[in-house]
Amino acid sequence: MTDIKRRTLLAGMAALPAAACSELAETGPVGDLFDTAESWHRTAHRALAKRQALAPEYRPDQRSPDVKGNGSQTVDTAEYRAQLANGFTDWRLEVRGLVENPLSLSIADLHALPQQTQITRHDCVEGWSAIAEWSGPQLSILLDTARVREEANFIVFRCADRLYNRDYYESIDMVDAYHPQTIIAHELNGAPLPEKNGAPLRMRIERQLGYKHAKYLTAIEAVANFDEIYDGKGGFWEDLGDYQWYAGI
Repeated sequence: MTDIKRRTLLAGMAALPAAACSELAETGPVGDLFDTAESWHRTAHRALAKRQALAPEYRPDQRSPDVKGNGSQTVDTAEYRAQLANGFTDWRLEVRGLVENPLSLSIADLHALPQQTQITRHDCVEGWSAIAEWSGPQLSILLDTARVREEANFIVFRCADRLYNRDYYESIDMVDAYHPQTIIAHELNGAPLPEKNGAPLRMRIERQLGYKHAKYLTAIEAVANFDEIYDGKGGFWEDLGDYQWYAGI
């Protein structure tokens, strides 16, 4: 493990943000109680799970017949429709922010990297789940190639889709970023990722709930904090106050 990995894993655990539960939970003694309870739960969960433990993997015959499309099931722009029609040959994934070597990668570039295939269970916060096979390069390969700078504590995922007139985005800390099952998936069950599931690229963060698995991925950004990103809570649903930032399972 590189010095950057050692440092970022520790920094990620030390700099976790508190998530909003409701307007009541954001202010005064009640807010302090919610923040304390959530902080304790998150810390305890991470300590008990040892954070780098692998999510369960399954046999091919255990795969679900279908993986439901949830949230955005397409990107409603002319640019995306054109990309979809030409097989995403011009799609670019940027790796930027607090990195020494910014990247701009095509789908072909991502295919040329070492690939990982894993059959895991997708758990949605809405209560459904599905077992599927996902393939793509590990996120850590891209982060090491881009050379994440020392002051970076989080990885932000920028997406092409929009909900409620807001750009979708998500984020994780460096512990999950360097987890061996965190991959940039471009295949589902041995075929190119379908449109409803986030084509051409989506994140797989196997130790967290489904809303953290950003779809229609356009950029990966290393940041020190979320202060200048929308409402500063680290994710689309988190900014709206609907879900917590840490969604560990």
